[in-house]
Amino acid sequence: MREAAVNGVKLSFREEGDPTSPALVLLHGRTADHNDWNGITQHFAARHHVIAPDLRGHGASEHPGSYAVPDMADDVAALIRHLGIGSAVVVGHSLGGVVACLLTIRHPGLVGRLVLEDPPQPYPLQGRAPVEEDDSTGFDWRMMHETERQLVTPDPAWRDGLRGIAAPALVLSGGTASPFRSELVAELIPGARLVTIEAGHLVHVSARREFLRAVDDFLAEPGG
Repeated sequence: MREAAVNGVKLSFREEGDPTSPALVLLHGRTADHNDWNGITQHFAARHHVIAPDLRGHGASEHPGSYAVPDMADDVAALIRHLGIGSAVVVGHSLGGVVACLLTIRHPGLVGRLVLEDPPQPYPLQGRAPVEEDDSTGFDWRMMHETERQLVTPDPAWRDGLRGIAAPALVLSGGTASPFRSELVAELIPGARLVTIEAGHLVHVSARREFLRAVDDFLAEPGG
């Protein structure tokens, strides 16, 4: 594990693969950390320089008490620049998918290809139960409350920004067992490919082989 002071916060991140290979950034979902990609990093490290950060408020990264999702995107942008990477494939799961979207919208030159695994739709979420704290550790509960508000009532700028994404994009939906309608994200990104894997929200865990096949196929396309 390595650390970097970027965008005013300390980020902890995991690196695998040859640093001279094309870069691939993995962004975990809410309450997780880089360990959520165990088994996935090794697969991609065969052909990529893999970077898997802990987002602010998660894991060993700093818990600054402020958790605007655009700031999380700027954190990742600053890390990519800190590492001297021109552009990267960016893979984001759930909240990490929202961060990946905003990274692409706010810093388009840093994202060569975009993969979104079961991202929430950029529309108000209905029927969400309130976040109730328990004894779970490894993340900042304030992050849970702040990001929940942003997911339930998303900033329209996120939705509008999706329409301007020019990077090739793959959206992976978890299907009928998912709490989100990821196809609505795919509909907004010009030319995005939608692949549905009936595995629920944790596609890369519950259907790892299918997840890796879909991403590999996408990256194997011309220009990937």
